[in-house]
Amino acid sequence: MKLSVIIVTFNHADEIGKCLQSLKASPVRSDMEILLIDNNSADKTVAVASSFASDFEKFELIQNNENLGFTQGVNQGLKLASGDFVLLLNPDTIIPRETLPRLMSQLENSPQIGAISPQFRNPDGSIQPSCRRFPRRRDVIYNALGLSLLFPHSREFNYWKMGDFDHNQTREVEQPQGAFLLLRREVSSQIGFLDERFPMFFSDVDLCRRIFGAGWKILFFPEVHIIHAKGTSVLRNRVKMLKTSHLSFYHYFQKYYSGKINRLLNYALGIFLLLLMTIRIIFHYFRLNKR
Repeated sequence: MKLSVIIVTFNHADEIGKCLQSLKASPVRSDMEILLIDNNSADKTVAVASSFASDFEKFELIQNNENLGFTQGVNQGLKLASGDFVLLLNPDTIIPRETLPRLMSQLENSPQIGAISPQFRNPDGSIQPSCRRFPRRRDVIYNALGLSLLFPHSREFNYWKMGDFDHNQTREVEQPQGAFLLLRREVSSQIGFLDERFPMFFSDVDLCRRIFGAGWKILFFPEVHIIHAKGTSVLRNRVKMLKTSHLSFYHYFQKYYSGKINRLLNYALGIFLLLLMTIRIIFHYFRLNKR
């Protein structure tokens, strides 16, 4: 098997059909296995996904009895993956025909590249910034104070989200978004599963950091693209996602910045993140009550 595609769903009935239809049209379909992990969807996600089962060489649907989260779902897929390449794919994506063959060819011809990502586009065709640098503690402050919005193209104030990059050039990057990340099988085998301390957010950041730590490079390749309906999963349960994202931010710094001084700085940042999360949740409820 050439390609294993891992998709984690939770109430994605409106999106998963379009995603699977685009994969069905791919030139590599005959050498592709679909590993779809459903986190106990309450809508018709499973029924829609199951209707595509006969369209692929191998189609495996794992139905969890509860929502185990994105990261644990991906790990369930990784345990079953048998392809030479492994694609981590969000269900709210559409993959043009030429995207997968081009990216797989790039990996085959570039032995130092461990993972690759295409350009992301919004449904209206505009570029969706998708690359990140590994975050620094001060990036949390810059974002909270709105400095990344006031100076969107600044390498300092919008360093983490790469505001100084137009996403039109092929280049090595630190962390593409995990909505589409194509890995070599040997990379996945070498670095292991996703860290389940990051149930939804930052598991992709942590994954890319471990790819770098293992000596591989990550390539952003905008000669091909995907369509990504950004945020459909996050917006469905905004309060839970706010809690999870802020906690995962803290766990990330705890994992990668150790030592006495770093622990003190991390603790201070944790208090700041707690206050920031509380303010954002209050603001969210305030907006809901105004509607």
